[in-house]
Amino acid sequence: MSEEAGFGGEPALGGPLERPGPLTMSGYRPRLVESDIANALDRVGAVLIDGARACGKTWTGRRFARSEARLDDPATMLLAEAAPEAVLAGGVPRLLDEWQHAPTLWNRVRRECDDRARPGQFILTGSATPADDITRHSGMGRIARVRMRPMSLLESGHSGGEVSIGALLDGQAAAALPRSGATLSDVASCICAGGWPANLGVSEADAGRTIGDYVNEAARVEVADAVGVRHQPEALLRLMRSVARNVSTEANVTGLAADAGGETPLARGTATAYLRALERIFVVETLPAWSVQMRSRATLRKTPKVHFVDPSLATSALRATPRRLLADPETLGLLFESLVVRDLRVYSQSQTGSVYHYRDNVGLEADAIVERNDGAWLAVEAKLSPSPKSVDTAAASLLRLRDKVAQRRAADLTALLVVTSTGAAYRRKDGVQVAPITALGP
Repeated sequence: MSEEAGFGGEPALGGPLERPGPLTMSGYRPRLVESDIANALDRVGAVLIDGARACGKTWTGRRFARSEARLDDPATMLLAEAAPEAVLAGGVPRLLDEWQHAPTLWNRVRRECDDRARPGQFILTGSATPADDITRHSGMGRIARVRMRPMSLLESGHSGGEVSIGALLDGQAAAALPRSGATLSDVASCICAGGWPANLGVSEADAGRTIGDYVNEAARVEVADAVGVRHQPEALLRLMRSVARNVSTEANVTGLAADAGGETPLARGTATAYLRALERIFVVETLPAWSVQMRSRATLRKTPKVHFVDPSLATSALRATPRRLLADPETLGLLFESLVVRDLRVYSQSQTGSVYHYRDNVGLEADAIVERNDGAWLAVEAKLSPSPKSVDTAAASLLRLRDKVAQRRAADLTALLVVTSTGAAYRRKDGVQVAPITALGP
């Protein structure tokens, strides 16, 4: 999506970074995850930034780094094998980009952190979990991990950030705001373009082609190269389309395998292996079920919801465009929920928060539960329409959930929030907060 088509300004992420590195690239847009990286570099010897390819890890790593080694370069790879100490030598923090190509460096970095006994020595970035996780188990106390996701609407300049998730978790009411200038067509375009830095300032058609290339490369090359899973690319693409059709649902592996179709149906074991591989390259990120004591005897559902790390991957797998989504409100609604989850994950990360979903056996559900480490939590319903009827339905569901939670946890509830695609931000008489996604922020 071109910046001219946006409906926000520069992301209001706070003051400038106190120590921007000399490798910071021109045109860089600040990211919320920077605060987590800075904190980690102040505490431990190294920080690992992991996440989906092309979400901006290298650019953000360079924001802090004084030197770098690119492990996706053949010459650097040869040096890592022959003289790994040379790869680690340089100004600190030293960026080791795509480190998973040389996983033996993990133990070298760990030992260097011990020997140097100073924080902020290395920044590792990676877009896949190495096949041998044992190489990563000894980083405790030496290497901190920070997850980076595609840009939220605030970071891409499409949200004003006036409604703070952190403030809501602190029990503060959000200020009323007039109807935003965003349209449903704008939101559909944001879903299709995704939070990929490379898609800022490009046409809708070019953004779609870039994401299509991403999906195809993930299915044909990335899975095998990154995690060593033998697979049939066409079968994996069918499974990705099945995930896209079932995004924001509790579809299980058996259902996804059956829905994938094809002349040769996917076996459950094959589908499980493919999904795990997609998780390892950070393409798929499931949303776990929230487990909390209830007043009633309702049974909590424990099946996670399936989401792509960015809803644009689902639209690409479905070959959807903003125009096609606007003609299919049901699919658009599910993808909008996935967009809300993506942004809540980004906004809550700096609040030491995690995102879940809730559903019980009597049909009561909440699209998202944001819970902070101190126990404070808020419940969220995503509604495509800002109409009073739609908001009334969502608010009633949230109020029922509030009334069913055991008293011990009800005391930790700080907000009930209905997130709409467009419209105004306001607080209802029943205390439920309503806000468009284009007003959300950390």
